Amino acid sequence: MQFDEVINRYGTRSSKWDDMEKKYGVSAKDGISMWVADMDFRPPECVQNVVRQMAEHGIFGYHGNDSAYLNSISWWMQNRHNWSIDPSWIFTTHGLVNGTAICVDTFTEPGDGVVLFTPIYHSFFRVLSASDRPVVQCPLAVENGRYTLDFDRYDAMMTGREKMLILSSPHNPGGRVWTPDELRAIGEFARRHDLIIVSDEIHHDLVYPGQKHTVFPLADDSVSERLIVMSATTKTFNIAGSHVGNVIIPDSTLRAKFKKRMAALGMSPNYFGLMMAAAAYSPEGGAWVDGLMAYLEGNRQLFDAAINALPGIKSTPLEATYLAWVDFSGTGMSPEEIKRRVQQEAQVAANHGETFGQGGEAFLRFNFAMPRSQVQTAVDRLSQAFGDLQ
Repeated sequence: MQFDEVINRYGTRSSKWDDMEKKYGVSAKDGISMWVADMDFRPPECVQNVVRQMAEHGIFGYHGNDSAYLNSISWWMQNRHNWSIDPSWIFTTHGLVNGTAICVDTFTEPGDGVVLFTPIYHSFFRVLSASDRPVVQCPLAVENGRYTLDFDRYDAMMTGREKMLILSSPHNPGGRVWTPDELRAIGEFARRHDLIIVSDEIHHDLVYPGQKHTVFPLADDSVSERLIVMSATTKTFNIAGSHVGNVIIPDSTLRAKFKKRMAALGMSPNYFGLMMAAAAYSPEGGAWVDGLMAYLEGNRQLFDAAINALPGIKSTPLEATYLAWVDFSGTGMSPEEIKRRVQQEAQVAANHGETFGQGGEAFLRFNFAMPRSQVQTAVDRLSQAFGDLQ
């Protein structure tokens, strides 16, 4: 199976592997990298082919007509997510962290509060801190080990200075697929407090059997005048280095404002990224994703079974993503001792939970999108590192 191939990424300027030892003290020779959210699988052959064709052509000038790229996004959204969009709604950014930053820059001012349901993707904090937008952390509730929303608590936290809500859907790091009812409740919350919603749906294709991702406007089209949807091929097809993301804005007023800001920043897309994305959003790409999710389901089961067998350690049940969110609070250990065992004894690099905001302090995030043999090695090492727990 193609996903079983172990590919050596050391020495390729991979952030995930080449920066692991410096950041976590995990051996570059023997360590296992489970932190950065990219996969250790090659993209589908349709993507590989278009890159080969570009290389063989050998001229890499300015890209012109982007209609094939825009139409491929519309096709994918219609066929995979049942959402009909006009290509004119789509803006191309240099990935979705960049897309988030431009949304923040366009629709808020320094000093405006931005709401995050925490714990949440750590890069949002970096963008908001650098742009002088105070973060309003609305902690997710936990019911039977599953994250839920507590709007009575959130309503009481609002001061009127908040202007934007950034949503992670599906949720990173908790792996929740928000239901249509939950999305409608988020829309009502945004209307009550006059918030622009930026719905980051980058993990929308990485959903496990029995779950269904709902694109936000399909749950509540009445919020279109305040809604921005972001998607990308980068997570789905493991082409994050292409740095191409889609900012999709159905509302004409929001769209005009965003278009003007993009022009002011001199933004233009990456030629390689557009070609790779158009190739990925195809029937061949869809078949590859289906195979990927079947493989990731096996990795998820292997990882969770081993981790949940350790006393006091619990892997959050994932509905989407390839990022296991593991709660170590039941061990009674300090965060420093947990990290020491994971990084120094097990020689595994994982994201530290506190970087995801309130509620993440007792957690680590593990990326299991790698050949199953490597997942097995990682859980064997973790089981040994915590083998003294009773």
